Amino acid sequence: MLISNFDFDLPEDRIALRPAEPREAARLLRVDAEGALTDSHIGDMADYLHAGDLLVVNDTRVLPTQLDGQRIREDSMVNIEATLVKSTGATQWQAFLKPGRKVRPGDKLQFKNDAAKLNAIVSAKDDNGLYTLDFQHGPQELLERLHIVGGMPLPPYIRSKRHEDEQDKSDYQTIFARDEGSVAAPTAGLHFTPALLEKLTAKGVGIERITLHVGAGTFLPVKVEDTDDHVMHAEFGVITPESAERINAVRASGGRIICVGTTSLRLLESACDPQGTIHPFAAETAIFITPGVKVRSCDLLMTNFHLPKSTLFMLVCALAGTDVMKKAYAHAIDTGYRFFSYGDACLLTNVS
Repeated sequence: MLISNFDFDLPEDRIALRPAEPREAARLLRVDAEGALTDSHIGDMADYLHAGDLLVVNDTRVLPTQLDGQRIREDSMVNIEATLVKSTGATQWQAFLKPGRKVRPGDKLQFKNDAAKLNAIVSAKDDNGLYTLDFQHGPQELLERLHIVGGMPLPPYIRSKRHEDEQDKSDYQTIFARDEGSVAAPTAGLHFTPALLEKLTAKGVGIERITLHVGAGTFLPVKVEDTDDHVMHAEFGVITPESAERINAVRASGGRIICVGTTSLRLLESACDPQGTIHPFAAETAIFITPGVKVRSCDLLMTNFHLPKSTLFMLVCALAGTDVMKKAYAHAIDTGYRFFSYGDACLLTNVS
């Protein structure tokens, strides 16, 4: 399939720079099995779910991997912005550096604020523009200093308009976050609050936590013209035996599985057999879900509005139908829905 089939025009003012306040005040576009569209709000979700349904959420926690510092040489010093994207060792990370042309292997980097500093040496650069940084600290010290020095790794479409700040340290973390390891938030989960969870629990809706550590590949543009040529990024995920058993039990009893976010869906699909049974899982997944692929693991998907020509927009087209999703996105744009990580959401019915 051509990547251009998943393009659409999105006005700049539809990109949300801050989340709704309170979070469940965000809008929710419901898309049913026939493609009918209903405007609603996140706070009304309990009205659309049934007792015995199960929300499957991603409990990954975002690391503060956005760093500002300097490249230090004997003869010069240059300001450098680093976004850590993948841990490749106890004290080693792959990172995007800006401006990358000012850095070469062997350079020393220092990131600091008034409370702490991080020192690293650039050891390599690959063909995709990723640099390997060897931090000059032990594993525990590195993590502790990262939490002091680092900022939240907001996606490029937000960072191009404003810098991350203290508010993002809470805004860009879901209520479910507990297992640290992501460099991007599972953004559908950002909409949930204790009050909303109380309403869902009172309705008889269950919550099941699984873990997929979200990588920066979520935001990387698709650079090929055909989906067959795209190589998905790999992300590490875990579904415990207990979680798999509970999810399967809900389906066996007639309850519906509602994935909160594409990360939850991708992990369930990675652990799902052809009969729709979920198995325990602890591995990296690079699953790529495009139209024509049957989604077997869930009945509904709650997700934010995604970038044009992105793998995530392809995923929702696979789940709900390409024509339906193009119609839904056109409606969302025309009626002022807010897009991307801090934006509004839709609740989609699986018709694949």
